[in-house]
Amino acid sequence: MRLSVIGTGYVGLVTAACFADLGHEVIGVDQDAERVRFLGEGGVPIYEPGLEDVLGRALASGRLHFTTDVGEAVNASEVIFITVGTPAREDGEADLTAVATVAEEIAENLPGYRLIVEKSTVPIRTGERIRDQIRLVTRGKVPFEVACNPEFLREGSAVHDFLHPDRIVIGVESGRAEELLREVYRSFDSPIVVTDLATAELIKHASNAFLALKISYINAIANLCERLGADVSKVADGMGYDRRIGRAFLNAGVGYGGSCFPKDVAAFIKISRDAGYEFRLLEEVARINEEQREVLLRHLKEALWVLSNRTIAVLGLAYKPNTDDVRGSPAIAIIRRLCREGAQVRAYDPAAEANARRVLPEITYCPGPYETAVGSDAVVVLTEWDEFRRLDLKRLRGVMRRPVLIDGRNIFDPGAARSEGFYYSGMGR
Repeated sequence: MRLSVIGTGYVGLVTAACFADLGHEVIGVDQDAERVRFLGEGGVPIYEPGLEDVLGRALASGRLHFTTDVGEAVNASEVIFITVGTPAREDGEADLTAVATVAEEIAENLPGYRLIVEKSTVPIRTGERIRDQIRLVTRGKVPFEVACNPEFLREGSAVHDFLHPDRIVIGVESGRAEELLREVYRSFDSPIVVTDLATAELIKHASNAFLALKISYINAIANLCERLGADVSKVADGMGYDRRIGRAFLNAGVGYGGSCFPKDVAAFIKISRDAGYEFRLLEEVARINEEQREVLLRHLKEALWVLSNRTIAVLGLAYKPNTDDVRGSPAIAIIRRLCREGAQVRAYDPAAEANARRVLPEITYCPGPYETAVGSDAVVVLTEWDEFRRLDLKRLRGVMRRPVLIDGRNIFDPGAARSEGFYYSGMGR
């Protein structure tokens, strides 16, 4: 099929490249001409395992090309995916400026029937607003339909998640729209959930909010474990064997981050409030998440007494492993607190240094974990990269000033760390 994807961020680029690699004719659209040029040459502006290979194959096949011209994409496509950003405003509501702008541009170029699919994470009834906006611009003279096809991609495994989804959700208003989207996903062997627009939009919010809830729940359990002398990792294992619960997203730590969970939880709270329902459970999820930063700082202060003039080695800047994304990263928030309290921060991340430098130019960046730990009063682990799990603790201990290891992601065995002479403190252990 002939598809276009408007917006080439994390979701849009993965969507465009994977669809083209699967055999569709795809046009990727972005207003940034330099980004379009870079993508057209096979450049990948984000760190995402497997994406470079998929993009390369799609470009080489001739089934994918990029443009800044929305009109070109609208004219050439049967189905148009909207994948632009929806950042959070100060009140938690999603900023839909980019979505509204794209909807108007599509309307101005509609030559005939097109299926316009919102794939960005948006508030409920956004599909209706897109439809009303396009109908207003076209004065009802051009046929079109709007559908919702939310994404469930995890940064760090987005390509795999796209190609092997747990489910495909499509919110449609007619049999014709359903048939088109089923054809788009014809090669996928996954359950397809067909519903109306509002329900599809709500499925996305409800899914992300529930995963955030699981993370905050296990972090609350971790805080209880510290007071009772229990080990949250074993508690999570014991819970996870229950098929009704599952082990995923039950890893205690410094909380969730990224471009989705914080924004989506805040937006869901705002949506609920606007609908007349106080979603206090989600408000507590967000509060617990923020509190985890303070829990880690408390562990650090218990070990060092004061932070002023201490050298703190931070391992991990991305909000999760296998990505270079620092948006909403707990590491960034914690480092800012350390700096405000007078600590000297040295940091290392396998992929996120360039992005971190843009928001934290004042700290020292190092080429590796051992270099980061040289002369430090404490090593703090804030992202669970596999590289850190394989560290030689004896070597790490040997380059430090004080043997303090604060494990914000519980990646080390406490007994092994203590046997190497470390003062070890994990989260809920």
